[in-house]
Amino acid sequence: MAKTSKDDSKLLSLVLRHSPERAHVTLGPGGWVSVTELLAGLEKAGHPLNIDQLHQIVAESDKKRFTISEDGKQIRAAQGHSVAVDLGLEPTTPPAILWHGTAVNNLDQIMAEGLHPRSRQHVHLSADLETTLKVGQRHGKPVALQIDAAAMHRAGLVFWQADNRVWLTDHVPPTFISRP
Repeated sequence: MAKTSKDDSKLLSLVLRHSPERAHVTLGPGGWVSVTELLAGLEKAGHPLNIDQLHQIVAESDKKRFTISEDGKQIRAAQGHSVAVDLGLEPTTPPAILWHGTAVNNLDQIMAEGLHPRSRQHVHLSADLETTLKVGQRHGKPVALQIDAAAMHRAGLVFWQADNRVWLTDHVPPTFISRP
């Protein structure tokens, strides 16, 4: 079996989250795409992968970014979409405290305006502080923001949990954000 690379995983993220047309596919309900169509589309686009390589990318994804359906016939990104996708997730009660990782240089704006999804569909939150700091590192000197998810939920804001256990919400107002 040919090895996969980090670039293969990035390409899969690009296709399943942001630009399905790059692999000549369309995201269906729930963001699902036929594995057969995805592999054919990737080959047509000059990025051939076989089924074993696809499964390897899914298994080795550090953040479990991808989900393969129980029957193995479909695949989707667990979350992080910039294209309109209804993942079909049920609203759920979050833990009392969640975390958001960012860079220090974003703090003033976040504390004034709250967290917005920007180019994504949802704000991403984590129950794990270590993961949060890793996310923040991607943008500069990391900082973890504590989110009072219980108070948000009591105030009527909705939460969903993606397949990879990332917590999603539409917006986090600044009143629910603090620095630990």
